[in-house]
Amino acid sequence: MAKTKPVEKPEEPAQQGEETVSEPVQNPREAEAKWYVIHSQNGYEQRVKSALEQRVISLGVEDKIFDVVIPTREIVVVKKGKKAKATEKVFPGYVLIKMILDDDSWLVVRTTEGVTGFVGAGLKPTAISEKEVQAIMKFVQQEQPKFKAKFSVGEAVKITEGPFADFLGTIEAIDEEKGKVRVLVSIFDRETPVELDFLQVAKL
Repeated sequence: MAKTKPVEKPEEPAQQGEETVSEPVQNPREAEAKWYVIHSQNGYEQRVKSALEQRVISLGVEDKIFDVVIPTREIVVVKKGKKAKATEKVFPGYVLIKMILDDDSWLVVRTTEGVTGFVGAGLKPTAISEKEVQAIMKFVQQEQPKFKAKFSVGEAVKITEGPFADFLGTIEAIDEEKGKVRVLVSIFDRETPVELDFLQVAKL
């Protein structure tokens, strides 16, 4: 008597509201790739990134060039007396690129408009170490926004708010984490340190 083949139970469709998540497929060659640094004209970093990403597809080198990154971080700036979030380039004029370096991939990058060259010893591009890559990525992924200090230690400033408004002083220390400065103010003929917010002082 012939055995009957068991009927396979069809997969149940995802219920409404459920999402099926597919894992991104990584190109097996990406494991061979290394990170390099390229120079770009200052202010053209985003154009270079966009142009490279388009050329990688149009020239069919997706198996050699995998990622283009402009290291940035979120900061807090003071504009017209108010705090606002902004994005700052960590290394202006530089772009990171993950690639397998050969004549073809080198030519694609080197002939992209806005690219002025690779960082390296002599004419040969030099890959950056994994330790450097991890340090850069960790730095740009810090959750705490940084204040963009527009002051420098030793600079003379005028206090604009608070009990010491209109006093003049000298910046002794800057705390970018908290957005504060310590200003030495002359009180009773002696210099007294006063901690103030960035918003409470102005350049002379």
